[in-house]
Amino acid sequence: RTIGDRIGEAKASGNLGNTLKILGQFDEAVVCCQRHLDISQEQGDKVGEARALYNIGNVYHAKGKHLSWNMTQDPGFLPPEVKETLQKASEYYERNLSLVKELGDRAAQGRAYGNLGNTQYLLGNFSEAIAFHKERLAIAKEFGDKAAERRAYSNLGNAHIFLGRFDISAEYYKKTLQVSRQLKDQAVEAQACYSLGNTYTLLQDYERAIEYHLKHLVIAQELGDR
Repeated sequence: RTIGDRIGEAKASGNLGNTLKILGQFDEAVVCCQRHLDISQEQGDKVGEARALYNIGNVYHAKGKHLSWNMTQDPGFLPPEVKETLQKASEYYERNLSLVKELGDRAAQGRAYGNLGNTQYLLGNFSEAIAFHKERLAIAKEFGDKAAERRAYSNLGNAHIFLGRFDISAEYYKKTLQVSRQLKDQAVEAQACYSLGNTYTLLQDYERAIEYHLKHLVIAQELGDR
């Protein structure tokens, strides 16, 4: 501010916002991220503007998740305050998405699609969530980003469960399992086995359910995860 570096001030405000978000001070975080947005727009800094929109989306997303932690309901059954917060997150992600499309930034589009999928899932809009996660998956494959691909498969499996399409869920969870093995991530592999066990229980294929729950158990024991 002293030297009149507006872009520097914008970036510093954004960093403050992200730090406050991590500290759970969501309302202060929004103020700082909004300053990042305002200055970026004033300076015609499109990249900064896109980043600020994404960050504000993240703050509302984190706030929404934080508010719903105390509740054990299924996605979609949310108190008005939580719903409103997640809808705001979604709006900022949408604005971010249209801007990064304009900028031709595919990696940023992938991130926006993934977060839009997650917020729509929490809001109980499962068909919309699926559409966004499919876009996320396509971009992850484009970049050879196996971790993002794995997350997309997992999220697609979760959303199909709530639409009662258990067979489709099972296929996505199997892909999750496959990729987590490629990544040599045992914790995620265990999680995929757990999801498959539950899905096959829903499909009333109890033999296969047992098989996957046993695999989950073996990994949990190996990892010493009580």
